[in-house]
Amino acid sequence: MIFVNRSLALEKIKCFGFDMDYTLAMYKSPDYEELAFALLLEHLVSIGYPHEILAYKYDPTFPTRGLVFDALYGNLLKVDSHGNLLVCAHGFRFLKGAEILHYYPNKFIQRDDMKRFHILNTLFNLTAPSPAEAHLYACLVDFFTNCSRYVNCDTGYKHGNLFMSFRSMFQDVREAMDSVHLSGCLKEKTLENLEKYVVKDPRVPLLLSRMKEVGKVFLATNSDYNYTDAIMSYLFDFSDGHKQAETPQRPWRSYFDLIVVDTRKPLFFAEGTVLRQVNTDTGKLRIGTYTGPLQHCAVYSGGSSDVVCDLLGVKGKDILYMGDHIFGDILKSKKRQGWRTFLVVPELARELQVWTEKSELFEELRSLDLFLAELYQHLDSGSSERPDISSIKRRIQKVTHEMDMCYGKMGSLFRCGSRQTLFANQLMRYADLYAASFINFLYYPFSYLFRAPPVLMAHESTVEHGRLDAGEAGTTLAPWLAQHGHPGQQVGGRGPRSRRAEESQHQQPDASGVLCPLSPPTPSQVAGVCRDSSGEEEDDGEA
Repeated sequence: MIFVNRSLALEKIKCFGFDMDYTLAMYKSPDYEELAFALLLEHLVSIGYPHEILAYKYDPTFPTRGLVFDALYGNLLKVDSHGNLLVCAHGFRFLKGAEILHYYPNKFIQRDDMKRFHILNTLFNLTAPSPAEAHLYACLVDFFTNCSRYVNCDTGYKHGNLFMSFRSMFQDVREAMDSVHLSGCLKEKTLENLEKYVVKDPRVPLLLSRMKEVGKVFLATNSDYNYTDAIMSYLFDFSDGHKQAETPQRPWRSYFDLIVVDTRKPLFFAEGTVLRQVNTDTGKLRIGTYTGPLQHCAVYSGGSSDVVCDLLGVKGKDILYMGDHIFGDILKSKKRQGWRTFLVVPELARELQVWTEKSELFEELRSLDLFLAELYQHLDSGSSERPDISSIKRRIQKVTHEMDMCYGKMGSLFRCGSRQTLFANQLMRYADLYAASFINFLYYPFSYLFRAPPVLMAHESTVEHGRLDAGEAGTTLAPWLAQHGHPGQQVGGRGPRSRRAEESQHQQPDASGVLCPLSPPTPSQVAGVCRDSSGEEEDDGEA
């Protein structure tokens, strides 16, 4: 299934664009993250970090995307879109109450302080997957906190006359990631064992060939040509007799009208870099800026999104671009170019599985919220009675924690209890469509209208249609609230929704990312309420 944040008429799309890493080429988890993690540890030891850190192993149950690293105090944070803290961990120790207030008196961070707070948002950085990076920070903090040779300080560790701040630790890790990338050791290890690290799906050539029949197709990746050629050749090579979904064997470059490597996104969506042609025999770049027309099966390096539009003869909203990076692929292409966007969220398969299997926890949260409303049913501004809700609040906290642990140690990618994460907010704001895999397009006709369900504001979902005098409005709400609970509260992830959304069919993904029928939750509930952040419907088929 493909989920919809903003309406999109697929028949209006004239061009399909793809990122490569974690979009066309899916990496096997946790094998790939384990590889990146081990290489990062080896580099840190090579620059002087204690050999003992090599004992740490990557734990896929701990990190998630969208975490924030506090370079002042060394904490990993999970926050909502406003910067309110949802989860706080120092190493592998989760902080509570007074400990959190010690570091963050308002349980709030200034997200625009980019020198201090760093968002770990992507599956595939230019260097290494961010879950591996997030787990590495936790391991380093855990090691130095518990090592008797070091004295713990609020902002780092002291060893004799030496002081290592969390900021310097962050810089060391980022430099390690740059080194792993620039040295090419991660890519070399990947290419040595493609079967172990890269998912090979025979439906990929079939879908791209169908897309090319109805529009233009391009590839824009930050990877260099040699690595891109090796990965793509592997993905499209089924000469070993593997069933290839009825698509004849042909070179991978023939599936694309335009191929651009070394794009340096997000710079690619702004001024870009010099467009140069790649010699596909040697992998080297030709001298000078390329100024000619688009050549069949040619490969280019650098350039910009404007150059892509010029070469393909398309404009912003003609393009549907698919990628895994909420910032480098989705946010920038949407804000700077007006491209339609599709975010690949591989974690969605697991998220939906928990969402459906643990539905009783979400229902209990909803019941607790309704019970709270009943306690205040007969009270108003003149009441002196104060109901004791402490036990209910404790139960809400317990159920919320139990829900979070079903997803992993850091909880859901999209929420903490009934509160949405920063990642969920960014997804809803900038991704028109999203799914566990782009391959889900295979099961939709190219005439399909992706229609976002209407979203009701709190007052619209509370008050039934009908005429109300201004004086009646306030008094009418009180008994309704007592019966139904406050509409502004999204208990267990269930926000206000339309009847159509309530009645829609639901699906659950299998291991391949394709979904099969089931019920309960509606698609609009998976990542919270779907909305058009610009305040307008886009390509929805209406006049």
